[in-house]
Amino acid sequence: MSEFTPISALIGGGIIGLAAVVLFLSIGKIAGISGIVSGVIASSQKGTLWRWLFVIGLIVGCFLSFSFSGISKPITPNSPTLYLIVAGLLVGVGTVVGSGCTSGHGVCGISRFSLRSLVATIVFILFGMLTASLVGAFA
Repeated sequence: MSEFTPISALIGGGIIGLAAVVLFLSIGKIAGISGIVSGVIASSQKGTLWRWLFVIGLIVGCFLSFSFSGISKPITPNSPTLYLIVAGLLVGVGTVVGSGCTSGHGVCGISRFSLRSLVATIVFILFGMLTASLVGAFA
C-alpha cells in the first residue's frame, strides 16, 4: 500500500466535485455512479448518451491518471479473483439496498444537505471499516 498523499487526494476530490457540479448544472442530473451505470445497462431508457459519455470519461480518466502518475505497472490486488467478484456483487447489492452509492450519497447527497444521504454515507463507512477489520483479521 502506498503512503497517503494529501495533495493528490485533494486534487482528485476537487475533480470529482467539479464533475458532479458540471453534470448537475448542465443537465440537472446527480452524479451517482450506480444510477448512471444501471441506466447504461438498462439502455431502453431515454437519454442514455450522457450516461455513456460519463462512463467513458471515467475509464479514460483512469488511463490518463495511470499514464501521468509515473507508475510503471498497474497495482494488482492480492486477493483471489473469486473474492473480487463476490465483493463486486456485494457492492452492487449494497447500492440497490442503499438506493445509491457513495458517490451519489456521499458527494452529491450530502452537499445537498440530504439527511438520507448522510445516514447512508455513515452506514457505508461503518460497514467498510467493519469489512476491512474482518478481512484483516482473517487474512
